[in-house]
Amino acid sequence: MKKFLLGLGVAAITMLSASSYNYHATWSYSGKTGPEYWGDLKKEYQMCKIGKNQSPIDIKTNSTQTFNTNLKPFKIKYLGKGYEVINNGHTIKVKTEGKNCVRIDGIKFKLAQLHFHTPSENTINGKHFPMEAHYVHLDKNGNITVLAVMYKIGKENKSLNKMLAVLPTKVGEENKVMGNLNPMELLPKNKAYYRFNGSLTTPPCSEGVRWIVFKTPVEISQAQYEKMHAVMGTNNRPVQPINARVILK
Repeated sequence: MKKFLLGLGVAAITMLSASSYNYHATWSYSGKTGPEYWGDLKKEYQMCKIGKNQSPIDIKTNSTQTFNTNLKPFKIKYLGKGYEVINNGHTIKVKTEGKNCVRIDGIKFKLAQLHFHTPSENTINGKHFPMEAHYVHLDKNGNITVLAVMYKIGKENKSLNKMLAVLPTKVGEENKVMGNLNPMELLPKNKAYYRFNGSLTTPPCSEGVRWIVFKTPVEISQAQYEKMHAVMGTNNRPVQPINARVILK
């Protein structure tokens, strides 16, 4: 996994995140290199074991740690497109280009990429969704904001088909997207959300990440889900303790 050189005072920020993976990474989602052991695999992964604000989490909507604060909408401006789909051995990643930004807390974050997990990593009231997408954004200092989208089984998602048409089935395979896939197409129309502080969900599990989880899931068909899962397998980190954190909604 490449080391991202900006921000958070942590040398290994890459969720360019869950996606700047080295194809021969030392970690996995099962066995002796699975989530239970990430913190022991490398010194720079120790936050996976000792961190107190780790992601993903279970969002308990009626918990005493969940507060209804009438969060204000934030600005999403995606004018670019997803142009390449990559199978990096851990996830399916869509690389983006053009002006794709969100503005949160008065700070501008640029979309770096989006990627997928089957099943979802975050849960709501203990429930996993079949699939979750993470939109990874970076500000000029390398700080990270992730927008998380849940997917449920329903009608076919025509926008997702633009990616599935060139879905890379082999590790290391990279395919160009045919046509114009605007990242906005894969977001829910209802932008109500939960917000909390967390971490990357993959090594090095660096903390200080702003998490925005949309409440409303997007529909995909059973066949679309099965196609994604057949390629990625089960690639979700188990939910982590909330500890002293609060969830805003």
